[in-house]
Amino acid sequence: MERQIFTPEHDAFRETVRTFLAKEVAPHYEQWEKDGVVSREAWLAAGRQGLLGLAVPEEYGGGGNDDFRYAAVLAEEFTRAGAAGLAVGLHNDIVGPYLTGLATDEQKRRWLPGFCTGETITAIAMTEPGAGSDLQGIRTTATDRGDHWLLNGSKTFISNGILADLVVVVARTTPEGGAHGLSLLVVERGAPGFERGRNLDKIGQKAQDTAELFFNDVRVPKENLLGELNGAFVHLMTNLAQERMGIAVAGIAAAEHLLEITTAYVKEREAFGRPLAKLQHIRFEIAEMATECAVTRSFLDRCIADHSDGELDAVHASMAKWWATELQKRVADRCLQLHGGYGYMSEYRVAKAFTDGRIQTIYGGTTEIMKEIIGRSLLG
Repeated sequence: MERQIFTPEHDAFRETVRTFLAKEVAPHYEQWEKDGVVSREAWLAAGRQGLLGLAVPEEYGGGGNDDFRYAAVLAEEFTRAGAAGLAVGLHNDIVGPYLTGLATDEQKRRWLPGFCTGETITAIAMTEPGAGSDLQGIRTTATDRGDHWLLNGSKTFISNGILADLVVVVARTTPEGGAHGLSLLVVERGAPGFERGRNLDKIGQKAQDTAELFFNDVRVPKENLLGELNGAFVHLMTNLAQERMGIAVAGIAAAEHLLEITTAYVKEREAFGRPLAKLQHIRFEIAEMATECAVTRSFLDRCIADHSDGELDAVHASMAKWWATELQKRVADRCLQLHGGYGYMSEYRVAKAFTDGRIQTIYGGTTEIMKEIIGRSLLG
């Protein structure tokens, strides 16, 4: 079915993104995967092309447009290109709203221009070795020392951890209060005591730098508090719906792309003297995946439209996130199977998609957490 949510302006933007990926990303991606990190030049190129800070006000160098459909186009095209390493979605859709929605005018003047040019690469540091989805388990502390906070602790699995020039850190600022005693502090590159650990060796998304971060008596200026003191829990809950939507959009785009690749493959690949596509079992597999993708796409496009209008709630974002990513996982597995031995070869797109996409049901809130959020909303 023809999609109804995009205008000619969105279609033109899609062509811009595709041109950027073909010119600035695809020729270098194999090297980035070997290096375990993308080049900073790619970020600067994205800034020049206007792909960073889409929702940032124009006075700070951004696009001044908070229409989430543009973010959805970016997510879809980066996914189809297999270019998860250049984490534009993390920068724009996850970190961006904290800076545009919570920063003071002075903070915006300091941070947003570089955010939009690609000179300032960002990350958000929530996860710790002993605390993932459970914010109450966060042990990183920030002690009030008058004119600064003294930050101590460690974080792990931080996307953009190696490249990041600006990290939004979730830290405990009161000893009591559970999840409600947390604040957001912005730590900048070069701060004494701020150290980066390993660039973690993952099974997929090899070009995406994912690191351990360590904070040893880091003096964070008081003016680097982002949002309300002890208000991080509310801030995080407010912005998680958009993060989950970005992941869901990538999930359905990945499933659809894998289906396209595999449909073409089974038409060409022969077994027992005829194309695989002539076998009833293969046709049924393709039919099932096509139907699941079509139904999911319909729901996701409704969620995208609702979010663009400011009407999407956390429950439906959670539904979109777990369903689309679990579909992505199933489709990747079934498509790899239909490729046979070739599906297990790294040079085949389906193999890369299988490993790159496996994290989708984990980060941004696991499938189990999504179901808990939905269940609580229905059952109290």
